Amino acid sequence: MKFEHVSVLLNESIEGLNIVPDGIYADCTLGGGGHSSEIAKRLTTGTLIGIDQDINAINAASERLKEFTNIKYVHDNFSNIKNIAEGFGLGQNSFNGFLLDIGVSSHQLDEADRGFSYNCDAPLDMRMDIRSPLSAYVVVNEYSRDKLAGIIREYGEERWAARIAEFIIKEREKKPIETTYELVSVIKKAIPKGARADGPHPAKRTFQAIRIEVNNELGILEETIDTMADLLKQGGRICIITFHSLEDRIVKNTFRKIADPCTCPRDFPICVCGKKPRLKVITGKPIIPKDKELEQNHRARSAKLRIAERV
Repeated sequence: MKFEHVSVLLNESIEGLNIVPDGIYADCTLGGGGHSSEIAKRLTTGTLIGIDQDINAINAASERLKEFTNIKYVHDNFSNIKNIAEGFGLGQNSFNGFLLDIGVSSHQLDEADRGFSYNCDAPLDMRMDIRSPLSAYVVVNEYSRDKLAGIIREYGEERWAARIAEFIIKEREKKPIETTYELVSVIKKAIPKGARADGPHPAKRTFQAIRIEVNNELGILEETIDTMADLLKQGGRICIITFHSLEDRIVKNTFRKIADPCTCPRDFPICVCGKKPRLKVITGKPIIPKDKELEQNHRARSAKLRIAERV
């Protein structure tokens, strides 16, 4: 299948990077290469490192962007950015910008056999990196009732989390839950009919929660942003696009913490802890897609872009 992915907030994120032609940039979620294409066009002697944990994305983007000789491709998770940088001989104060487009790509949703979508029947998988031992099948069939309920509640913000977990446990006692449609069926039974009448697909929040757990999407964010702040040159920028409130909250709070790291009591006349800001927040409020983009790409509706700059 051709790797199709519509880049969200494309112009806003490229503008936010404040690209210099001889800079070093990393597109940490390469996807279909849409953002990378626009970054590479603006570089002369600069370099772009394209990172993705999905080998399909690496293969498709490297083919799509073969006209550019200033892109280096890395099949890895962006949480390993420090090691990736060291592999290119880069350390602190080396990068001019990082771009992260967090979440599942259009291609991953549309490629039925990856198991990301509740609209296609497929084996329960949801791994962005097929080398990972943890799959949706393992989460659904091996996690305890309490752990399942906690994940669905926290990562999916699902009010029926405990009931869904209970129904999953009962169902898997008969036989393993092996496919996406089998899981959707269980979720629909668990959520009362009246609660299913309005709002998004009843399985949306649970599928989101399991995907986040399988790929450790939230666990790696804060530490990675902190590492990227050290790798940035003065004036370099981090642009992060998120698609739900949990991710956005982590990005917002991490940016703030790095921009105002002082731990002294508020009534101290001067700072004595010695912690200095490494970032300044460029976007007080997140940038969201304009109406025109929403008309062309309904998957952009929950996207938010936040930007911070190295000081």
